[in-house]
Amino acid sequence: MLPFRIDFINTIKMPESIDDKKVYAIDKEKALSDPERISDVVSYVLEHFDQKTKRSSFYTFTAKWDEIDKENPKTLIEKRETRRIAGFNSIFAAASIPMARKYYAEFKKQIKEKNKRLSIATIFSFSANEEEADGMLPDEDFNIENLDLSSRDFLDEAIKDYNTVFSTNYDTSSDKFQNYYKDLSLRVKNRETDILIVVNMFLTGFDATTLNTLWVDKNLRLHGLLQAFSRTNRILNSVKTFGNIVCFRDLKEETDQSIALFGDKDAKGIVLLKTYDEYYNGYNEKGEQKPGYVELIDNLEGEFPLGQSILGEDAKKEFIRLYGAILRVKNILTAFDDYAGNEILSERDFQDYQSIYIDLYQEYRKGPDGDKEVINDDIIFEIELIRQIEVNIDYILMLVAKYHESNCEDKSILTTIDKAINSSIELRSKKELIENFIEKINVSTKVDEDWRKYLNEQKESDIVKIIEEEKIKPAETRRLMDNAFRDGALKTTGTAIDRIMPPVSRFAGGYREIKKQGVIERLLNFFERYFGLL
Repeated sequence: MLPFRIDFINTIKMPESIDDKKVYAIDKEKALSDPERISDVVSYVLEHFDQKTKRSSFYTFTAKWDEIDKENPKTLIEKRETRRIAGFNSIFAAASIPMARKYYAEFKKQIKEKNKRLSIATIFSFSANEEEADGMLPDEDFNIENLDLSSRDFLDEAIKDYNTVFSTNYDTSSDKFQNYYKDLSLRVKNRETDILIVVNMFLTGFDATTLNTLWVDKNLRLHGLLQAFSRTNRILNSVKTFGNIVCFRDLKEETDQSIALFGDKDAKGIVLLKTYDEYYNGYNEKGEQKPGYVELIDNLEGEFPLGQSILGEDAKKEFIRLYGAILRVKNILTAFDDYAGNEILSERDFQDYQSIYIDLYQEYRKGPDGDKEVINDDIIFEIELIRQIEVNIDYILMLVAKYHESNCEDKSILTTIDKAINSSIELRSKKELIENFIEKINVSTKVDEDWRKYLNEQKESDIVKIIEEEKIKPAETRRLMDNAFRDGALKTTGTAIDRIMPPVSRFAGGYREIKKQGVIERLLNFFERYFGLL
């Protein structure tokens, strides 16, 4: 399991004149449910959502679901699909059903106002005690009958929202509610929902590797606290190095007590992420000094100064190890607000080092793709961590616009563009496209408008060329590629490719398979060339 990083966000300040504990408790609960506070909490979540869930980080993920076998309707078939995913998703734990209702309404309102492309969902059922005195969260059940009419009507309306988004047909009737729960569970696991608002459901026993953040506006303690926190720390890949816990209530004492009670004397060091200072400046662990970001960067600049070639396999391996360690620490530090402005390396120097790292990856890699590549069984490339800090095409187009504004005279901008492209695995496959567009720029060019026009013309020309030369079916091929750009991945398994293939004689031996592999390779190259640009 992964460690946690916990933020405690103070959302209410009580007057110092309130001393009586009972009066304080009453006023505090009233303040916690105040619409203004709920609005502020939702604003905080939406403002920090991309940072906490790492929405600028891309990785491949295999989604799984069951479908009814058409030939045998009583049988379910497991389906799998590899997708290109941006970041992770989250759960919001509310203190009560009335609070969950308020939060759902406020999230819905602010997401629309701020034009956020986030999907929200909620689920709750009746529980006699929403906060258990012994710290144990209640077992999940589907007791809807005892919900008050207002809460049940609200839940029905929320499920209607869900039905609209996912083209489903659920409600709070007994069978359909259980099926809603199952469908919602699957969509959380496949990272199709962004924020799931709950009271007690999904806080125990539910595992989703794509879930990395728990927003908490609920009193938790002892075993229940650790159970809820543990929804976020299931291992997935090298981008996900810890679970984020964001508490809008002061649960620090409860957290320390839980860890002390259910772990050994060293549990706190194991369960909780270390501090920003420790990752930045280094720390001692069981007598061994672990280098921090500062020392790692110092070693990088000292051992591998820019402008000097890295000669020999041992030196290349050492660079790969050192830069990989920097990527891993940097991946953690970006979750801390203190890191902004303390990156040490300039953006250009970082790009230059990253270009070297990618050059070595392409020199040594054993396969056409993969998030981690092993070299001689002792080197691991952290390609997932490279992809999460990639420059995007918007940044490149901004530089192109600056070059255009200089009347195409500031050649230093072209150098900056070249360095940015070379530091990106994704943009390297698009380099020729970008450079050809830049060559066409003149005084009358409208960068954004002409880029889109140029891109569509080139894309159409390239797909027509593939269709004609490979003699594959035009309509089916275009449909396949449209779906690939929509889903973020080109399906090369199953019958998808077979449907676009031209008829081949049954006596052609292994020719059909050779032909099929050639078509797949060309379409994959086409996909890589244009994906992320349109």
